[in-house]
Amino acid sequence: MTQQNAALVQQAAAAAKSLEAQAIVLREAVAVFRVEAAAGVT
Repeated sequence: MTQQNAALVQQAAAAAKSLEAQAIVLREAVAVFRVEAAAGVT
């Protein structure tokens, strides 16, 4: 059971790291639109 819990923790950590990376990419993509909107480009 302990080995199974360790595997689940490892999977959760990997998923969190992947989600963090995706959030960074999404934030950068949204920032492009925000810059264009601030510049008055439609």
